[in-house]
Amino acid sequence: MITDVAVGRVVDAVSHSPYWKNTAIFITEDDAQNGPDHVDAHRTTSLVVSPYTQTGEVDSTMYSTVSMMRTMELLAGIGPLTQFDALATPMTASFTSAPNLNPFTAITPSQSLDEVNAANAPMAAASAQMNFTEADVAPEQELNQAIWASVKRADMPMPAPKHAVSPEVPDEAEEGDGDQPTVRLGE
Repeated sequence: MITDVAVGRVVDAVSHSPYWKNTAIFITEDDAQNGPDHVDAHRTTSLVVSPYTQTGEVDSTMYSTVSMMRTMELLAGIGPLTQFDALATPMTASFTSAPNLNPFTAITPSQSLDEVNAANAPMAAASAQMNFTEADVAPEQELNQAIWASVKRADMPMPAPKHAVSPEVPDEAEEGDGDQPTVRLGE
């Protein structure tokens, strides 16, 4: 939530400035594979905030982080920096040609930013033993289970993370081809 408050304050400040009419703020999660959702562990939420993105619609086009970079390059009027962004799908469906120049006013949440789960929260004892001194050291699946249990209910099963980036390999292709290793996605 602290990140949400900080983003709100940045957008508030920029949207009340003379730069707002020429601004696009790109926001994305830095580690999408940690904290999988119900569709796929590679999926993440990204936002583009600009007078030209306030369409009242959600753009569900499949974009990548490189799509964001390609969009920034196009907005800045520079060419692609690599072959990857040259081929990336730009986020054109997220924009409109009719800007909404109304400024954004951030709200202050009514919930305390310092509030933590109680000592008797689901998996609190296990979470207290996890190592949070460095990024990605805590056991991912156990941490996700603790978060799920504290947000949902301890007795509600957490869906298994999905890591599929392509359809399952057909049975006839499972044997492999000579010396080539078999790669199975989605397991």
